Amino acid sequence: MGIFSSIKDAIFGKKAVAATPAPSAIPLEPAAVTAPEPVAITEIDVIAHLEEIDANDGRNLNWRTSIVDLMKMVGMDASLQERKDLAMELGYTGELEGSAAMNMWLHKAVMRELAANGGKVPAELLD
Repeated sequence: MGIFSSIKDAIFGKKAVAATPAPSAIPLEPAAVTAPEPVAITEIDVIAHLEEIDANDGRNLNWRTSIVDLMKMVGMDASLQERKDLAMELGYTGELEGSAAMNMWLHKAVMRELAANGGKVPAELLD
C-alpha cells in the first residue's frame, strides 16, 4: 500500500471486505445470471472528516495548508523521507529537498487525489 493510500484510508476510513462463501461442491441447479445492481457512489466530505479528526486531536495543526501537519494529524510519519516518497508516488518532478514549493505541491496533490478518489474538497484547497 502506498503512502497516499494510507492518507486516504485515514480520512475516508477503511472499507470492510465481505467474505465470499465457498462454492458448493455439487451444484443443485443452474443459477440464473442476473446483472448486479448499480451502486451509488457517495462523495466523502473530506473537510468534515478532517475537522472531526482535528477536533479530537487537540494539537491545532495547520492541516489546511501544511502537508506535514496533515500527515501528523492522520497519524502518519511526516519525515522528509516520507514526503519524498509521497512526492515520487504522486509524480512530483522538482527537487526532492523538502522545500516549501515541494510541500505546497504535495498538499495540493493530496487534496486533488482525495477529490479524484471520491472526496468532496473545496476548490481553494485544490488550486
